This record gives sequence, C-alpha cells and structure tokens, in this order.
Amino acid sequence: MNLRIVVADDQEVIREGLMTLLDLMPGIDVVGGAVDGEQALERVAALQPDAILMDLNMPGTDGIAATVRITRDHPQTAVVVLTTYAEEPLILDALRAGARGYLTKDAGKAEIVRAIEAAVTGHTTLAPAVHQQLLDAAGRAAPVSAPRPGRSADTAGLTKREEDVLRLMAQGLSNAAIGRRLLIGEATVKTHVNHLFAKIGTRTRAEAVAWAHNHGYAPPPQSSA
Repeated sequence: MNLRIVVADDQEVIREGLMTLLDLMPGIDVVGGAVDGEQALERVAALQPDAILMDLNMPGTDGIAATVRITRDHPQTAVVVLTTYAEEPLILDALRAGARGYLTKDAGKAEIVRAIEAAVTGHTTLAPAVHQQLLDAAGRAAPVSAPRPGRSADTAGLTKREEDVLRLMAQGLSNAAIGRRLLIGEATVKTHVNHLFAKIGTRTRAEAVAWAHNHGYAPPPQSSA
C-alpha cells in the first residue's frame, strides 16, 4: 500500500510544488496540505496519514509545537522535518519533540521519500548538514566517559564487527545502510550499536561518533574555516 502523507508549509509555492512532486513518486499518496501548524494538526486528525512533512518556521502554531502535539496525540503519524535551517537548537528541539527525520530544503525528492519511508518504520534520517551540526555539538560538549579500566583506550574492548559498525556510523550511515554495507540485518546492527555504546560509555550516536573521531576510528571533522 502507498504511504499517505500531508505536506505542511506556509509558502504556497513550496507546499504545492512538494505536493505535486511527491504525489508522482512511486509508493506515495499526498492526501493533504497545511499552511501552518494548527492546520497540520487538523489534517492529521482528519486524514490519519502515515507521515507529515513539516516545515518549522510557520506563523501561529509553528512546526515544533505541532510536532509535539502530533507525536503525543497521533503517534501513528511520523513527522519528518523539511526546513531551510540546519541550526543546532532547532535540530535538537525537533528531535526532542519527536520528529523522526530532519532534512533541509535542498534535499532531492528521492531523499525525501527515503526519509519518509524510514520514519514510518520508526527510524530517523538526518541530512548530512544536520549530522555535521550534531557532530560539532558533541565535540564542543564535555568529554565522553573514558573506557572502562583495563581496556585499551584504542579499542575499549570492541569486537571487530563493532569497530566496523562504529566506523560506518562515523561516516553518517544509518543502521539500515550499515546493514547493507556489512551484509547483516538491521536488528543485528542495532545490537552491535547498543553493545559498543555500553563499552565506550556513550548514550547517543553523536557521542559515539565524537568518540570515534577522538580515538582514531574516523578522521577528525574538517574545519569550516
């Protein structure tokens, strides 16, 4: 069955363009549009879509507030943010509100569809610029926990497979993409991720990626200067 989606954006040209473009994509049915967060809530309540593509900067009820209410009242509808801005505070607010994807408006139609499909299955997709913002934020944060006593600072007791997963994670790959690269199931990837989190003392992907850079599993982030 096709995925039913709603597009919320206060700019008519962008909203109508996205609706037309995405409705032509295989596996997608655009069932409605919304001009602001309040109308997005009404559309979700009335249409019960699989996902909503959500702008953040809208008048009245903005995209963050709408996301909070949709994820609370209509958890069957996944929220994917599509916005102009890839700024750390907005990214964190959107993810904390329950968004399962964060893309910028330079994303291609295929990338948007992949993000929607991932969100509907409970996975999160971040645009490369968004991933870099979170990585930079992790680098500015307090140092992550040191490896447990008795373990090498270089490996922290990671298995070869966990090291492979960590390196690919540091490249920005999702669990699904890591699974395809290593020819293992996504559930297996999740198990490896949880194990390496426990071993290196991190709780989030951003912290794990920062640890990978600091311990030689990936080249350090390039300065934008």
